[in-house]
Amino acid sequence: MIKNNQKGITLVVLVITIIVLLILAGITVYTGKGSIKEAKLEALKTNMLLIQTKAREYVENASFDLGVDPNNATAEMKEKAQNELSGADKGKLVSEDDSIKDELVDIGISLEDIKNGKVYILETENLKNMGINDVESNATEGWYVIVYNIEDTSAEIYNTMGYNGKYSLSELEQIET
Repeated sequence: MIKNNQKGITLVVLVITIIVLLILAGITVYTGKGSIKEAKLEALKTNMLLIQTKAREYVENASFDLGVDPNNATAEMKEKAQNELSGADKGKLVSEDDSIKDELVDIGISLEDIKNGKVYILETENLKNMGINDVESNATEGWYVIVYNIEDTSAEIYNTMGYNGKYSLSELEQIET
């Protein structure tokens, strides 16, 4: 009689081990994707908050230059206030003729704000001039856009790439992570 004294891993044990490892890998990948999406959202919100802080400084200076209730301002006062919002570090004014106008309207910026000269596109260089480094603003990464409102000294920030169909800072702040 020959004794079959083989020891080792059976095929069933090997298959079960592989299945358990695949389940663990799947859970890890799913959790990792969620963490990456959350980190991207937080980075976008942080960048937009930094831009908003600097933009509010500009709009408050413009409002101060206006010196009176905007409804009582003369054309000269309004021009001086508007000049406060112009400059190398404050972005490029969007006009009704710009090719990006339709894209901005699609993400929620009003055509009226564009017509009234309240909308500025920031390029990466503008962000650097604002003191915001390592943040890209371009067609590939998404443009950062500011809508200035001198009347109530506010500035709304948009990003053309957005996050899950949300483009403004106000919308992004309402997303629960």
